[in-house]
Amino acid sequence: MEVNIWVWIGFFAFVIAMLILDLGVFNKKGEVPTFKKSLLQTAAWVVLAFIFAGGIWYFEGSGHAIDFVTGYLLEESLSMDNLFIFILVFGFFGIEARYQHRVLFWGIFGAIVMRVLFILGGAALLHKFEWLMYLFGIFLVYTGVKMLFNKNEDQNLDDSKIIQTLRKFLPVKDDVSKPHFIIKENGKHYVTPFLIALIFIELSDILFAVDSIPAVLAVTQDTFIVTTSNIFAVLGLRSLFFALSKLLPMFRYIKYALAVILAFIGAKMLINEGGKMFDWQFAISNVASLVVIIGLLAIAIIASIAKTRWEDEHSNVK
Repeated sequence: MEVNIWVWIGFFAFVIAMLILDLGVFNKKGEVPTFKKSLLQTAAWVVLAFIFAGGIWYFEGSGHAIDFVTGYLLEESLSMDNLFIFILVFGFFGIEARYQHRVLFWGIFGAIVMRVLFILGGAALLHKFEWLMYLFGIFLVYTGVKMLFNKNEDQNLDDSKIIQTLRKFLPVKDDVSKPHFIIKENGKHYVTPFLIALIFIELSDILFAVDSIPAVLAVTQDTFIVTTSNIFAVLGLRSLFFALSKLLPMFRYIKYALAVILAFIGAKMLINEGGKMFDWQFAISNVASLVVIIGLLAIAIIASIAKTRWEDEHSNVK
């Protein structure tokens, strides 16, 4: 898909404008977003993404539009892990809900920059070394299987090497009364838990990108489609977090769905690349991938809700 440089400039200008509006207008007061407001903002991001997909369909055809939607939904689903990390980090540092948006804003901004660099680097490598697709496929299958059988133990950030290292080398002042990343006391500068939380979130996103970027590149290696679908998914993370933060712990089977999705995308990568090499007549289309992703997420959510209701009913009986 050939894209004019002005389309790239226009897209990133749109992203910057949305970020400015988000922090400077819609969330200027630093209030705790209500469930209704967060849900409406999440819906607005989804609508914008599908309007963008409609534009791709109109100008470039249905194939590229389906690639975009598949990549967008894949990245959105894999980003669920980020939401669990947000809950864990904010709870650990005791950061109030009204200040969480500020941390997430800069976390998302950093994630966008890192994702663009990862995507451009990954696409360039695959263009030069096509055999890397097999390594990516094997890696995704391995990661999915490992996640599927990994015991769901409670995470404790007290044991985090990242946080221990940051506290060792940075002068930290445990003050979360005001949303400042750096404060000055008695002529000396200190970093606050807000900055430690931000750094932890950024580093965690880099680790998640190692899984998600190869997965999206399995859908398409078109740099424009991969970049825009990823950015749209990441932009909606903040509002999605506030909309689902109270509900996420109920979705106990989401991680299993994500594990199967990763393994499926890895298998698709191996099968389709093998088909090109051995001239097979079988290939997994992006339409099939879209159906699998939506289906697995729906099954996981419905099963989670059903399990929670069953437990509530039996606890009331006792």
